[in-house]
Amino acid sequence: MIKTSPTPPDSPSSGIPHQLSLGPLEQEVLGILWDQQPISVREIQESILADPCRELTAASITTVLQRLAKKGWVSRSKQGGVFVWQALISRDRAQALQAEDRLQQFLSIGSNPEVVAAFADRLDSASLDQLERLTAQIKQARQARGGKSCT
Repeated sequence: MIKTSPTPPDSPSSGIPHQLSLGPLEQEVLGILWDQQPISVREIQESILADPCRELTAASITTVLQRLAKKGWVSRSKQGGVFVWQALISRDRAQALQAEDRLQQFLSIGSNPEVVAAFADRLDSASLDQLERLTAQIKQARQARGGKSCT
């Protein structure tokens, strides 16, 4: 039987983490969760220590998991007397949310002509073609939804 711990009051009810930025170790631990969840701290540690050049204590992993929980990425439950952790959103959803966040950050500075000029100077024709394809895909997706925006 799995016993779920109470949802913290600051956890996201919308299924979107309230802090999207992740450090390298947080990303690594979250990747392990997506591949093997639900999983215990010991199992995460074993996965990381499979690389003989790595050292990481269970306490460090627990700290990372607690940070991820506070940011709204993971939750824990009790299974057979052991706490196990799992991601609250899928890898694909996380990638989409982070990409949208980066795009919004870019668009927020994109009104600065100097930034736009510097960006334009670095784009090659393949990058421009990719941006045009992406724009066309966005337009097609909106038309398929009847022109309605999800925001």
